[in-house]
Amino acid sequence: MIDNASIESLKSTLDIVDVIGNFIELRKIGGNYKANCPFHGEKTPSFTVSDAKQIYHCFGCGVGGDSIKFVMEFEKLSYPEAIEKLASMNNFSLSYTKGSSDYSQSKHLLESISKWYIKNLNQNSVATKYLEKRGISSRAIEKFSIGFVPSSKEVMQFLQQNILPIPQALESGIVAKSDDGGRYYARLVERITFPIHSTNGALVGFGGRTITNHPAKYINSPQTKIFNKSRLLYGYHLAKKSIYETKKIIICEGYLDVVMFHQAGFIQAVASMGTALTKDHIPLLRKGEPKVILAYDGDKAGINAGVKASEMLSIAGIDGGIVLFPDGQDPADLIADGKSELVASLLREAKLFTVFVLETIASSYNLYEPLEKENAFKEMKSYLEKLSPIIGDAYISTASSLLGIESSFFGTKTSIILKKENFRENKEGLAYLNILKTLIEVPLFLEIILPFMSVKDFHIYGEVFSKICNNEWEDSMLIRLSLDEKFKILTKDELIKNLNSLMMSKYITKLKEITGDSSIAMNKKVFLIKKIKMDILPRLKKGELVSLKLI
Repeated sequence: MIDNASIESLKSTLDIVDVIGNFIELRKIGGNYKANCPFHGEKTPSFTVSDAKQIYHCFGCGVGGDSIKFVMEFEKLSYPEAIEKLASMNNFSLSYTKGSSDYSQSKHLLESISKWYIKNLNQNSVATKYLEKRGISSRAIEKFSIGFVPSSKEVMQFLQQNILPIPQALESGIVAKSDDGGRYYARLVERITFPIHSTNGALVGFGGRTITNHPAKYINSPQTKIFNKSRLLYGYHLAKKSIYETKKIIICEGYLDVVMFHQAGFIQAVASMGTALTKDHIPLLRKGEPKVILAYDGDKAGINAGVKASEMLSIAGIDGGIVLFPDGQDPADLIADGKSELVASLLREAKLFTVFVLETIASSYNLYEPLEKENAFKEMKSYLEKLSPIIGDAYISTASSLLGIESSFFGTKTSIILKKENFRENKEGLAYLNILKTLIEVPLFLEIILPFMSVKDFHIYGEVFSKICNNEWEDSMLIRLSLDEKFKILTKDELIKNLNSLMMSKYITKLKEITGDSSIAMNKKVFLIKKIKMDILPRLKKGELVSLKLI
């Protein structure tokens, strides 16, 4: 049983933005973060995470809670399992009142066997010669804790001799069970091992490279409670500090590429593990807002992976580019051959994601054939429409140039936005637009607005206000207003002052209208004039907010 004091200590170390950001993509809007709710289907984000309050809440389906509650709901875990998962993610040691936990056993087992793998490497000449041939230094071997798994028999003997429970080794992915359930056997046998860590440095699994020409060159630990390769990047725990400092991350295809990149001084390098880069990696890639450089082999597999990753990252709005290493060489080979300067030069000249995708589409068709040219146009247009309006519009000229057609075939995106809502800039219009832009950036301020103003009170800007209330953050009008620097984001006090000024103006105008309106019965007119003069306007002059619905 986990000690309550230990749980409270863990809670004090958790940051809800960091925790939830490991699972879903969060977008900062004002003082909070927003996302499409992972617990119900929606197209516009209503899931809000408060950094200040350390809670989350979905205004669509009503779910909410703290970091622990989120992990329980998202991962379908019990409370103790969620606590242990968070402890693993944050490299935090829990205390237990009785016995030992699954996580503490897993941690001890993984660390013990990793040390043994490292010891085995030094005793296996084939493995050490392979690493030496690939140009990996002893310092890099030590930094990455590279090891070696011998035979299955030796692994099982090690576990028994060190009183490491076999069921726990099974759950941790060190061993597997035969199909008939009759025996246990070790995974990753006769392979060089690369320990895999969580983003915070906790050991969670291993990758293995064969040295016996096994058909599967690389394999990884199976997915476990603490290891999900789709959300991790190899080497990230070692690269994290440099990534945050340099605002750059280099994504390679394999473990050896990462090791060689670090050895050559490119310590921002990481790699996906046996799987292509996926949307699950995006939250991790957004941390620190680095520029992403894909460093892939120039073979067919590398090009295909590069196109998919470049398209996904550009659509997600992530800045960066791609380098395809020439002549069938991979980065590790070039660095081993002493060509680190060439690698640095290639990285500096990385091709922008969008340009690479468009050029790849163009090269996939025979543009001298009208039908194929039209198909290339359709594919490019479809891709550009998935980008943000401004970015998509910016690359229309590139696409039209590649196809040799007029830009007008693609149309424009930003011009449509500009025509759809011509924002007025008179004094009153400016006040409305400052309020609306503030609500886009700080949605929680809606709580101040809603008791006093409705959609109709915003007049020609009512549609914009309605979209804000409905969380339509990707709408073109909201995007344009958010990006327009002519309008400012107000503080809470400034927002209230602007509201008060608008209400004062509205009631003064209303007073004049009532006074001159002969269709209003005299007794009602007297009541309304007295209400405005003796009640509403004095309250407004004191700085109080008064609903526009009172008259």
